[in-house]
Amino acid sequence: MKRSVLTRYRVMAYVTAVLLLALTVGVIGKRLLHLDGFDGFVTGVGIAHGWLYIVYLVFAFDLGSKAKMPLGRLAWVLLAGTIPTAAFFVERKVTREVEPLVIKAPEPQTASA
Repeated sequence: MKRSVLTRYRVMAYVTAVLLLALTVGVIGKRLLHLDGFDGFVTGVGIAHGWLYIVYLVFAFDLGSKAKMPLGRLAWVLLAGTIPTAAFFVERKVTREVEPLVIKAPEPQTASA
């Protein structure tokens, strides 16, 4: 498996997790604390998280299929983007498990004079 498969999964896991945390804070501010000005924030972050979560699903499924993850573990990785802070922990664990499967790029040969 190429390193780029793992890298794009990791990037999307962090982006999705940060947006979900921001959305959670926005919803708490809007619904529980009844603070003004959170309507636009919650709408914008919610839309961004929704669309980017779909990209996360594609990249996570690609990683899971190439790493031959069991179906239960793949389901947990896919759902991690819907639970605040879960994606941070799941990403770290998946990276440790998948890192040995990454094909090392050949080192460039230097010409000797």
